[in-house]
Order: sequence, then C-alpha cells, then structure tokens
Amino acid sequence: MDHRSAYGRGEFSGLPGSGTRPYPEFKDYPEFEAFVAGAAGRLLHVAVLLTAEPERAAPLARRLLSGALARTFADWRRLRGDDPYAATRAELCAAFARSAWRHHARPRPGADAGVDVGVLVRLSPQERLVIVLRVYEGVAEEQTAALLGIPADRVRAVCHRATTALRAAPGRAA
Repeated sequence: MDHRSAYGRGEFSGLPGSGTRPYPEFKDYPEFEAFVAGAAGRLLHVAVLLTAEPERAAPLARRLLSGALARTFADWRRLRGDDPYAATRAELCAAFARSAWRHHARPRPGADAGVDVGVLVRLSPQERLVIVLRVYEGVAEEQTAALLGIPADRVRAVCHRATTALRAAPGRAA
C-alpha cells in the first residue's frame, strides 16, 4: 500500500524532521507575524472588555482571541487589501456573541469575591459588545449594526441604555 494520500503528498510531509515546512506555499507568514505583534495587545484588551474578566487572569478572553487569530490566519490570503485588524475584531466579536449566553449565565469571575473586574461587568453581553465597538473601538453605528446583525436604531438604543447604566453605577466618582 502506498503511503501517499489522495492529494499526492506523503502522510508524514510537513511534520517536524520531515525536512519540509507545513505550509511551503504560504510566504506571507512574516506579514501575519508582524500583524499579531502590533495588534495582539489591543485585541486582547478588547477581548478582556467583552468578557469582563480581570486583565491579569483572563482565560476566556485569551481563548476568544486565539480563536479569532487562528481564523484570521486561515483567511490571511483572502484578506489581502482588507484591514486585518477589523477582520480579526469582527471574528472576536462574533465568537463572543456566539458564546455570550455562557458568559451571561455564569457568575462573573471575582464578582462575589470582591475582585475589581471593571464597570462593564454589570452590563449584558450585547451591551458590552455595543459599548466596546462604539465607544472603545470607535466603530460607526451602521458598521456596528451590520457586524452584530441588528438594526442601527437597536444599536443606538442599546448604547444609550448601557451608557445610562454606567453613569448610574454605584461608587462612581462625581
């Protein structure tokens, strides 16, 4: 039996010690590496704001970011000419939205232990998504609506409700 696969490559090609790179046709890897080096810190902060975890220990945020970066890497050639930061941020927000029910139903890390997890912990996942995109990232209302798949007036209403809740937060300095 021949050890070659249907794709004409040996089943062991690309493995360490095989003498070939796993993706020899992918020459843009240094560009992706440079993108990650420049944008990963800000994207991690976006993920931390979305999950409302303490920044020093944010396993959910790190998991969301690594998944978004993996999808960006897979689509890197297709993104040629587009903004990779916006694409990764969209992937990050979509992954958070898909899993938001778990974040919302679960008790917030440190919320009962007196650990400061920030003011966004009091907001619903959708409110956090809107606030992070509109206020922190400066994404336009129409783009936010398209990204989240909701009407622009809904984005406006959620943003207003969230900012009102943040202004009325107990312990907020005048």
